[in-house]
Amino acid sequence: MGALMTVDPRRAGDPDYEWPRPPAGGYTSDDLDRLPNLPPHTELIDGSLVFVSPQTRFHLRAIRLLEYALLAQAPDEYDVDREFSVELDRRDRPEPDLVVTRAEADRGPKQTRLLPEDVVLVVEVVSEESVERDREVKPRKYAAAGIRHFWRVEGDEGRPVVYAYELDPATKSYAPTGIFRDQLKTRVPFDIEIDLTAINERPRDRR
Repeated sequence: MGALMTVDPRRAGDPDYEWPRPPAGGYTSDDLDRLPNLPPHTELIDGSLVFVSPQTRFHLRAIRLLEYALLAQAPDEYDVDREFSVELDRRDRPEPDLVVTRAEADRGPKQTRLLPEDVVLVVEVVSEESVERDREVKPRKYAAAGIRHFWRVEGDEGRPVVYAYELDPATKSYAPTGIFRDQLKTRVPFDIEIDLTAINERPRDRR
């Protein structure tokens, strides 16, 4: 692989600035830990770097609502991480909005990624710039990697709608298990009940 080039944010707006070119075959999962000056939350999809646009208040509050609810209700053998990348393979390392992991997936404070076998649920909150990735590309890759549960969250007049899916192991694709609007109630991957209308309320720990 060729030398990795530095992206200087002070020169990125310069019309004469030449952006770094990916190496032959594209970037790899390990490159995300080595490339300097990458914007926060950069993802790797099919060997290409994907930069995240500024998010809306709905996006932030939907993540907050689900994160606190999942943390409060998850049994001790599970944990919840926010915006933490999952290495699906050498050329794919997306960063889901939320992941529910097995507790033993914690490998210490310097850990930079999860593996598919660590993850039991992936949650993606759809934004305008990520519609195709969150509805088509990422679910297909998560399923192929064997992640059992996937939630896609869409906005409807400022309230979250959760589309839940479970992996069909025979086809390595997701099958829909429910659409939740005001109340999310499910038994998988553990007993979960979330008031989706509370998106603008201050979260409280219900343990």
